[in-house]
Amino acid sequence: MRTELARFAVNGPTMGTRFSAVFHASPATDRDAVERALAEAVAQVDRQMSTWKPESDLMRFNRAPVGSWVELPEQLLTVMQAGLEIGRASSGAFDIGVLDHVRAWGFQSHDGAPAAGEIARLAARPHVPAHEAVVVDHPAGLAMKRSACAIDLSGIAKGFGVDRLAETLTGLGIGHFLVSIDGELRAAGGKPDGSPWRVAVEQPDPAKRDVAGVVELVDGAIATSGNYRHRRALDGRSYSHTIDARTGRPVTDDIYSATVRAPTCMEADAWATVVMVLGEAQAAPLLAARGLSAMTLGPEPAVAGSV
Repeated sequence: MRTELARFAVNGPTMGTRFSAVFHASPATDRDAVERALAEAVAQVDRQMSTWKPESDLMRFNRAPVGSWVELPEQLLTVMQAGLEIGRASSGAFDIGVLDHVRAWGFQSHDGAPAAGEIARLAARPHVPAHEAVVVDHPAGLAMKRSACAIDLSGIAKGFGVDRLAETLTGLGIGHFLVSIDGELRAAGGKPDGSPWRVAVEQPDPAKRDVAGVVELVDGAIATSGNYRHRRALDGRSYSHTIDARTGRPVTDDIYSATVRAPTCMEADAWATVVMVLGEAQAAPLLAARGLSAMTLGPEPAVAGSV
């Protein structure tokens, strides 16, 4: 006789925001134990990859001298390597070596004020993309900077955190779930009644939260990158938080948001940034070659593929 599954919902703080999980499991499931396991999974990601915590493993790597091999945890190496590979595949549209620019534009400071002098200084410095500046020796557990480079994993770490939530639930024998951190989500198994998980994609309007569309997920992930909430003003003009490392400047506002569907949330997270930087036309063939799809929203809704 088949045991009916019960619905559970848990959430908690992580990475300056919150994670959430909705799952169906045996009524005898220890909800609090599951919540603790999920909280520890994302806390571990934050401890390793935060740019706000000086003691994180990532910031320890950023402080290391050029040419020095640094021993790093396996998860951090996995995310760094993925970021470097996507950077190479996108010809630098996705670049994890963007922390100096993020800070100069005020997105890594509490007062949020862009520093015009630092922006100009960085613009005058030849840019070496992270996929050329950093080497990862994953089997040895090491990474090294060939040239000066400050790593920021903000465009990929939350997606990886969502994947860790999914892996944690799978490891606990839970097969029907939807997990998320902000606009990054991953699903498995659909709902027990056979219906898919339904995920709303937000209309990119900073003044309100309306739904632009709904995505159905059974297995897989989606991530949305947008430029309409986190912004900074300089010389009377408002700028997006998405930085194009090739120019050292925020992207233009031709696209307000990009939502990408992929097998893992880490992939979806990073490739959503690629779409924001390159735009729909240039990004579409890169996505298609990898079996990914995207939806973009702008002043007038536009669709790249079918998410």
